Amino acid sequence: MSLEALYQELLLDHSKRPRGKHLADEEGRTATSHQHNPVCGDDVTLRVRVSSDGDTIRDVTWEGAGCSVSQASASMLTELVEGMPRGEAVALIDGFRTALRSRGEIPLDEDVYLDAAALSGVSRYVARVKCAMLAWVALEDALARA
Repeated sequence: MSLEALYQELLLDHSKRPRGKHLADEEGRTATSHQHNPVCGDDVTLRVRVSSDGDTIRDVTWEGAGCSVSQASASMLTELVEGMPRGEAVALIDGFRTALRSRGEIPLDEDVYLDAAALSGVSRYVARVKCAMLAWVALEDALARA
């Protein structure tokens, strides 16, 4: 199986069986962010819960509708950042943004981004970058306010 075929399977798996797709109650230290992609109509509402000291992401949940790329990206992000220190998550978001804006020049490291590395190919399609970035922007916004 080619790497591209494996990545396609990961995208389909996450879009058909999304992880974290429900909004948890607002208990503890939480923040919610809603993001919309007017180009294709994707919507994501993401809620992050952080530790009482604000240094660690306890969990990320979300609701949304849209294309398979936006839904898979939100699912992948949810699995990736749970339990992660805030600073590490912010760096991850920055690296993700850089890779997706690279037009295929900078691949996402599978050891760092896990399943989300499957989104590397999206960077070659400018119209799809916003779809993949939507949940990541929502997390960035929610972390800034949590």
